[in-house]
Amino acid sequence: MVYDKSALKHMREAGLRLTEVIYKLREEVVAGITGEELDAIAEKLILSLNSIPSFKGYGGFPASVCISVDDVVIHGIPSKRPLLPGQLVSIDLGLIYDGWNSDAAFTVILPPVQEGKKKLSDVTLKALRSGVSKIKPGIRLGDISAQIQKVAQEAGVGIVRDFTGHGIGRHLHEDPPIPNFGRPHTGPVLKPYMFLAVEPMFTEGSGCVVIESDGWTVRTCDHTNAAHFEFTVAVTDDGAEVLTPHV
Repeated sequence: MVYDKSALKHMREAGLRLTEVIYKLREEVVAGITGEELDAIAEKLILSLNSIPSFKGYGGFPASVCISVDDVVIHGIPSKRPLLPGQLVSIDLGLIYDGWNSDAAFTVILPPVQEGKKKLSDVTLKALRSGVSKIKPGIRLGDISAQIQKVAQEAGVGIVRDFTGHGIGRHLHEDPPIPNFGRPHTGPVLKPYMFLAVEPMFTEGSGCVVIESDGWTVRTCDHTNAAHFEFTVAVTDDGAEVLTPHV
């Protein structure tokens, strides 16, 4: 969806608030804390900024954040289980401020850090930054997707193909879908004041995923680890602006 220039101010305000929440929440991600405790902290932080948790109740999702551990890729429901040393933890969260949405995700590894998990996390973040670096008016969506795919393939990690990034703005999920694979010079042309949630999801295995019986939890088919990073990005008059610069 394409908005007008006035929307950028509103999206910046939402992004600033979500970034503040993430900075504070990340400090709480330590061994021993439970997913439910992290969810409560995140919700309190969001509400303190006169914002609304956009995930809670969305499609029936029961929490304000998604907490996905090790082989869970996305949409993990916060639980009473404490986080353990060495686990890879991906947290996805969003908020609504004054009717505008912002969405972001980050991955942390609890010490002691295993080299394989660190490589996966680093490659996923690299792919996000590399894909975002392509964003400017006039390019096609496939240019972003192809760049993300290139980083993944060069590193030998699996790309999750069943879930994508998305447009964002007045609604959490808007057109266009943004796959993490594709061909350059294909897809919709980017225009100023489009807002994109770009979110590579990579695995140590094939990239195949299954949805568990709770209807939410997305886990790797081969039980390999997964990582997930996401920025909300504005297409500006001459480039791009990351609205959630949390990593």
